[in-house]
Amino acid sequence: MSQRKIIHIDCDCFYAAIEMRDDPRLVGRPLAVGGAAERRGVIATCNYEARAFGVRSAMSSRHALKLCPDLLIVKPRMDAYKEASREIHSIFREYTDLIEPLSLDEAYLDVSDSSWFAGSATRIAGDIRRRVAQQLHITVSAGVAPNKFLAKIASDWRKPNGLFVVTPNEVEDFVAALPVSKLHGVGKVTADKMGRLGISNCLELRDWSRLALAREFGSFGERLWGLARGIDDRPVQNDSRRQSVSVENTYDADLPDLASCLEKLPELMETLAGRMARIDDSYRPGKPFVKVKFHDFSQTTLEQSGAGRDLGSYQQLLSQAFARGGKPVRLLGIGVRLQDLRGAHEQLELFTQD
Repeated sequence: MSQRKIIHIDCDCFYAAIEMRDDPRLVGRPLAVGGAAERRGVIATCNYEARAFGVRSAMSSRHALKLCPDLLIVKPRMDAYKEASREIHSIFREYTDLIEPLSLDEAYLDVSDSSWFAGSATRIAGDIRRRVAQQLHITVSAGVAPNKFLAKIASDWRKPNGLFVVTPNEVEDFVAALPVSKLHGVGKVTADKMGRLGISNCLELRDWSRLALAREFGSFGERLWGLARGIDDRPVQNDSRRQSVSVENTYDADLPDLASCLEKLPELMETLAGRMARIDDSYRPGKPFVKVKFHDFSQTTLEQSGAGRDLGSYQQLLSQAFARGGKPVRLLGIGVRLQDLRGAHEQLELFTQD
């Protein structure tokens, strides 16, 4: 199989960048895009001045204002962001038809067969960055690598406004030095667990067999084995449509009862609201669902048509799902099924929780 050339493009604080571009008075001051604090709004994104205070996406607007009292929170202008996203994608299409959008501000490009710049993915990525800056007056970061996993990590390496390349010959050494916290799917809880097992980077992770990783991390162990070696065969899929948005957490210590599970819901909901805020309005949120994995790795998923996406609805779903096992819980997940509107102009109320 010929060597793939994958580019991951990620706009730098996209919504905030568009706001600063369109109103230069906002440049240099802490700025966030999101919902109003008094309406239990959530931050969708913020600029680097706000990040210096600890403000981040998926955080409640109320908490963000506590961290940064001078923070200016502006309402999202989805039409402006979608228009900018369309312009960026029209630039992408000049280089390749193999484009997988992840959100309005992020996409994978497979340029393996592109004839631009004699097939140099690095020069293609550089040219895309130059043209976006020139035409849209915002910056994007890019990562170039032989697969999606490494390209995504690379795009984050020199943010903001950076370009980082991992060549096929560099994969082995680059991945060996990677902290496990950089691996896709490894959150704080899993990273902490790995730390207790003496695994801080991918070189140490390679010492573990597939079987040992599966024992410790379940089905995710197989994926970890591959990632530790820089292996990721997922293809770039044109216009991959999402069916759901979800968040899940594996807990260090099993949650012993329903009450301890219910305590975890508000934190999960805050993260979910942040992820929903990044979905464009060609989707409509539908049924809420919960996922519960018990200590013995048995699991159940429950969803309900017509239910709300408020705390009470998730509490009810979680209670019913927990009752199916009635055992200590190692993982909790919540999410929302998505309906693909494909071009319908219905605006999602993503920035305030129901």
